[in-house]
Amino acid sequence: MNFHLPTAEIFIPDGLPVEQALARTTHIAIAAHQDDIEIMAAAPIIECFQQMDRWFSGVVVTDGRGSPRADIYQNYTDEAMRQVRFKEQKKAAIVGEFAALALLDYPSKSVKDGRNPQPVEDLAALLRAAHPQFVYTHNLADKHDTHVGVALKVIAALRSLPAEERPQKVYGCEVWRDLDWMVDNDKVGMNLSQHENLQSALLGVFDSQIAGGKRYDLASMGRRRANATYFESHGVDNAFGLSYAMDLTPLIENPQQDVAAFVQEHIQRFAQDVASRLQRVG
Repeated sequence: MNFHLPTAEIFIPDGLPVEQALARTTHIAIAAHQDDIEIMAAAPIIECFQQMDRWFSGVVVTDGRGSPRADIYQNYTDEAMRQVRFKEQKKAAIVGEFAALALLDYPSKSVKDGRNPQPVEDLAALLRAAHPQFVYTHNLADKHDTHVGVALKVIAALRSLPAEERPQKVYGCEVWRDLDWMVDNDKVGMNLSQHENLQSALLGVFDSQIAGGKRYDLASMGRRRANATYFESHGVDNAFGLSYAMDLTPLIENPQQDVAAFVQEHIQRFAQDVASRLQRVG
């Protein structure tokens, strides 16, 4: 594939030709940073793991150069960190048996620039080649600017495709803001009760972040367990791990729908839920 940046690459863990590897994709996650996929899209990775009729692919949009660093990484240059983070992401793709991994290598500023069409065009090309049934990206209420920037690029890329080439479902997932606040009817729950060992392994390969002072491995597994326990106040746990997603499919089915208004509707339903409960028990 021809990307805008010559440093972009596609890694195929099992060595198939790129076109063939992408074409088998059924589930794809498009994330801002190395390790975001493993935090937000563990459910589809597990769903596709060791399955011949379901294949997971990942896309990381940014280059990892701005990562915080400490411990053995504290004196690494930005380019050295880029190399480390690319290597870690490839390790995760091997552990998770991804169909393909695309590393687009954009600086964060390119993703946060709404006028830059290049990431959108690269993503559209990948989506046409993969033609996935399910797409996972960041949720639109995330508090990280680059994450929201990627989600908006994904929406623009999907909207650019002909209707018959669009996926069945598009989900915005949890990373830098969880989605426990949404009303239950808006939540898409993804059961993560199985393969906790694989989930931990996927998170654990990102040593530059963990040793660098961010325990994403513990935090992510803890959030999943907390979501499962706190989902239902009047019943026993039905899962040992749970992650939430925002269903973004309506934004693709109706390309004219305003993205900000769509998110505001979710926030308004949460506000109404809080107000009605106070009125009901007050």
